[in-house]
Amino acid sequence: MPVETVCWSSGACRIIDQTLLPERLKYLKLRTAEEVWGAIRHLRIRGAPAIGIAAAFGLYLGIRKTKAASFSQLMKEISHVVDYLGSSRPTAVNLFWALERMRRVALENSSLSTAQLKKCLLAEAKRILDEDIKAGRAMGDAGAHLIPDGATILTHCNAGGLATGSYGTALAVIYRAVEQGKKISVYADETRPLLQGARLTAWELAQNRIPVTVICDNMAGYLMSMGKIDAVLVGADRITASGDFANKIGTYSLAVLASVHKIPFYVVAPLSSFDITLKSGCEIPIEERPHEEIQFIRGKRIVPEGVNIFNPAFDVTPGRYVTMFITEKGVVHPPYKKTIPKLFER
Repeated sequence: MPVETVCWSSGACRIIDQTLLPERLKYLKLRTAEEVWGAIRHLRIRGAPAIGIAAAFGLYLGIRKTKAASFSQLMKEISHVVDYLGSSRPTAVNLFWALERMRRVALENSSLSTAQLKKCLLAEAKRILDEDIKAGRAMGDAGAHLIPDGATILTHCNAGGLATGSYGTALAVIYRAVEQGKKISVYADETRPLLQGARLTAWELAQNRIPVTVICDNMAGYLMSMGKIDAVLVGADRITASGDFANKIGTYSLAVLASVHKIPFYVVAPLSSFDITLKSGCEIPIEERPHEEIQFIRGKRIVPEGVNIFNPAFDVTPGRYVTMFITEKGVVHPPYKKTIPKLFER
């Protein structure tokens, strides 16, 4: 990434306000848990790994000024902040994974003073960020060999550096393939209704001088039928033990189309995006976003008043459509009910 998506700077969680891209690159400094909640909820920061990182810093910010006189009092405050930040968005499991990891670190260090424990929590949030950066590079290395020289890749939504701590998930594979000298071009679905593909993925790839062409979401099947797509690369917000996964709405359609046209469909995600407590995709909570996101584009009404709106932010793709999962531990092949749980064996 040419810029940092999320980091810790001068006592605040600094993020790029992604709602303003590509017209304007602006940084925000989040100094309270409330500001972190608002940034996550209103998509100023988005992408499953990135919101997990922001939430970790948000937990620290939520107890930074605590006056708790005992560990039990402090844990009550921590639990309150965890529940509060977890209410910002329900689908991406990285959010809950990061918050639970922060809570666990607090419980494991009950003998520390309040001041020491706060330092410990900030250090853990920074560690989550550092691990995400390393995971991005590892996913890129694990997947780059699957992409042939001269390939044309289709992406959906944004699964690049803007969605993570630095390198990305799906785009990390593309970046690493390009760094190896391969010539890669990309078709980016615009990704209605908020155009994360057109606004964010296209911006990111253009910044890195990787050829990118934006298409409307409903053009993907036509391109596949003409033989113009060699592989589909997407990220994920929550992956179950069976390989069913949730990702930005429209992903399921691409997976079915790729299957019909016998095109490899790769899902690139860190281990923090897996939720093996869930057996199938029907258990994943799907966020429904405000109707205004469909009714308006940049403040201009495009849907008549009084017309009903349905706006799920994610859909669920069955694992049978996934060619491989690409993780920081390497690639995962079917049958996923056996291979995914093995990722978490010690």
